Amino acid sequence: MLAIAILAAGRGTRMKSSLPKVLHALGGRSLLERTLESCDLVNPLRRLIIVGYQAPLVQNSLDHLADLEFVEQKEQLGTGHAVMQLLPHLEGFEGDLLVLNGDVPLLRTETIKNLLHTHQSNQNAATLLSAQLPDPTGYGRVFCAGNNIVTEIIEHRDCTTAQRQNHRINAGIYCFNWPKLAQTLPQLKANNDQNEYYLTDVVSMLEPVMAVDVLDYLEISGINDRLQLSNAYDILQNRIKENWMKAGVTLINPDSITIEDTVQLEPDVVIEPQTHLRGQTLIKSGCHIGPDSLIENSHIEENVSIRYSVISDSYVCSNSKIGPYAHLRGQAKIGHACRVGNFVEIKKSTIGDKTNVAHLSYIGDAELGNQVNVGAGTITANYDGVAKHKTIIGAGSKTGANSVLVAPITIGENVTVAAGSTITSNVPDDALVIARERQRIIADWSSKKNST
Repeated sequence: MLAIAILAAGRGTRMKSSLPKVLHALGGRSLLERTLESCDLVNPLRRLIIVGYQAPLVQNSLDHLADLEFVEQKEQLGTGHAVMQLLPHLEGFEGDLLVLNGDVPLLRTETIKNLLHTHQSNQNAATLLSAQLPDPTGYGRVFCAGNNIVTEIIEHRDCTTAQRQNHRINAGIYCFNWPKLAQTLPQLKANNDQNEYYLTDVVSMLEPVMAVDVLDYLEISGINDRLQLSNAYDILQNRIKENWMKAGVTLINPDSITIEDTVQLEPDVVIEPQTHLRGQTLIKSGCHIGPDSLIENSHIEENVSIRYSVISDSYVCSNSKIGPYAHLRGQAKIGHACRVGNFVEIKKSTIGDKTNVAHLSYIGDAELGNQVNVGAGTITANYDGVAKHKTIIGAGSKTGANSVLVAPITIGENVTVAAGSTITSNVPDDALVIARERQRIIADWSSKKNST
């Protein structure tokens, strides 16, 4: 049996924010959510979050997750004190306890699984995650005997010159045999400058205790301020982009591109500079995305080109061309081999196959058939000041420049809407519709006007 406890009670004063530190976002999700996700594959029986500062806000942020238990730490008196709060909640629990920090969001699941395997296969009282830092200055050193059995942990200021040559440091991630830890926690003392109870002090009270070195020390990067948050984002982005490039995706100037780890890409996708992919987005093979595009929560089928455009919550079928400077939003669905061009906005509309909306148009709450041609400046006037209404344009129809279609309205198939028309009534199939005043020319207008 395994329980996990995540320390998430602190304010994080160095963040200089009213928001609890663990709720700051990293790549679309909070630090705390990312810490929880790192444990998904180890299938814990219980998940306990130790909260303190703005506890209701922290709890509410996790409403979408089930089977969480919240334990309040009313005073923040150190890591040992935080874990002490679990004693009444885990009374009678006979399994292992994994202790994580809510501000250490980059741990890989494989690292946690390795820590647990080492702990359980060796029947340790405690197993701690350690790291070999290139520069361990300021960190407490972990000293081990054979088989990585921990003999002591010495703070940097207390190390001799020789001891400081040891680069193994404590990452602050632990797995404990809970019954043994529960017996030890009441013995902790706050005999230090901070008057706090430190979890590291239990290491000297338990045996055996073993250290497990993390393969990539960047995984244990903690977040204490905005600079470290930015550095963590760079680490996360490098990890994501390296994985996609190894999987057959071309990133041109990767440093200028951001990709959230919820995005899915297929081989032979090309991503141009200054492009940002977010949320539940899928981009299929052969697509060319960017430069300067934002795509979030959208599905892009094969061989689509998107340039200088914004797409959110939408679906684009294969072989279509989007942009430059197009905006698709609100469940827009673009058919196969369509063209959505310069300065076109499409909202909550379905566009049929081989339909072109090439320039300067707004298509909202509309349904367009196949092979429709939308002239420059066409607008579906979908809002009457109270409610939105639908526009339907049948297959093969075309609108002239600067047409306004006042919804609710249905334009039949193979209809031609004359340029400059404002259409307010339904139009049957195969018709030409003209709704504008007949052109009049008044000769010598300027001379008559000036003579008055």
